[in-house]
Amino acid sequence: MQTISLLRNIRLGVKSLLLHKLRSFLTILGVIFGVGSVVAMLSVGEGASAEAMKQIEQLGPRNIIMSSVKPQSDKRAAAAARRTFTSVYGLLYEDNQRIRNTLPTVARTVPAKIATREARLGDRSFEVRMVGTTPDWFDMVSRPVLAGRPLTWHDMQEKAAVVVLAENPARRLLAGSHTIGQTVHIGSDSFRVVGIVQPQGAGGDVQTPDLAIDAYVPLDVFRQRMGDLITQRSAGSFIRERVELHKLIVEVDQRAHVEATAEAIRTLLQRFHKKQDYVITVPLALLNQARQTQRIFNIVLGSIAGISLLVGGIGIMNIMLASVTERTREIGVRRAIGAKRRHIIGQFLTETVVLSTTGGLLGVAVGLVIPFVITRVADMPTVISGWSILLSLGISAAVGILFGLYPAYRAAMLDPIVALRSE
Repeated sequence: MQTISLLRNIRLGVKSLLLHKLRSFLTILGVIFGVGSVVAMLSVGEGASAEAMKQIEQLGPRNIIMSSVKPQSDKRAAAAARRTFTSVYGLLYEDNQRIRNTLPTVARTVPAKIATREARLGDRSFEVRMVGTTPDWFDMVSRPVLAGRPLTWHDMQEKAAVVVLAENPARRLLAGSHTIGQTVHIGSDSFRVVGIVQPQGAGGDVQTPDLAIDAYVPLDVFRQRMGDLITQRSAGSFIRERVELHKLIVEVDQRAHVEATAEAIRTLLQRFHKKQDYVITVPLALLNQARQTQRIFNIVLGSIAGISLLVGGIGIMNIMLASVTERTREIGVRRAIGAKRRHIIGQFLTETVVLSTTGGLLGVAVGLVIPFVITRVADMPTVISGWSILLSLGISAAVGILFGLYPAYRAAMLDPIVALRSE
């Protein structure tokens, strides 16, 4: 019986609204734009957050990344130097051993030495970032292998002069040549190309360990050929930098142990480093922070877009109050033939819900189009989630109920005799 009554109220509500098509359409415009803006803004926020979290995930949620940095005191001393100045800083080989041997939650470590060198093949040249590391690098910084193979432990044992190039230097140097097996000159040394990988490189505010200009060689070969001392000439003076390890990536056995292990590493390094010559990046902490930022961002965007829905709700209340005034005699007739106050409330409340729900459905359609246009025109990633659509529809229905209660109550409280006298 209640279902029949509800269907009758919906039919009467639609019929009443269609009597004033333009007025009804203008009334729901506020809801359309409000719902559309909620869906669109949340999709933009979701897209930006998803892109940031994707970049952080690529760092490895179980990894802890340490990098050597020059202390401020060394930078000032190097700027004041008028002749040769030697700066010693950064992570040590012993740090790698201590972390592996001391912390039981550490699964493995990947040390890396880095230097910028010019790579040459025939008449082609390209500046690369030479990375001396171990084969574990290609597991912990997993990237697609486009040709050949990555470094192997056999290369490490044999101290083989082999190199794995990133895609960019491979294209610059090996264009038109056989890729695998070519010999390229990096600095003053020669290396045989055994593989090509596709790096992720930098993205947004997140710097991944690899770059698009990398050339990977076995760590022992790097140490043997390059050493730990790098000399740079600047403004008539020679600046030497002695850095044993430029990067050290630590893989933790379980994600739950990452933050505790990172804190233990900080404590361990503070005992053996007098200067703050390193930075520690914990991707899991960045990931958690990004998720928290996403929640705040979605709340802010949703609140801003919700103002449009509030304006639309006020418009619905205004038009329903006008409708009550216009239909006073109709209300009186219904009350006279036996309709109760709850029937009047149900009728007018159904009309407002029909208005707001129709506006919500049209608003969702608008909200689905806007992110598509943003992605095509501005090349910004957008993600339309099901929960944002359900949330928008739920809010639009709630707006109809909330702002329809007072007009419905006012209609129900009219005196039948007074209402029948109305013209």
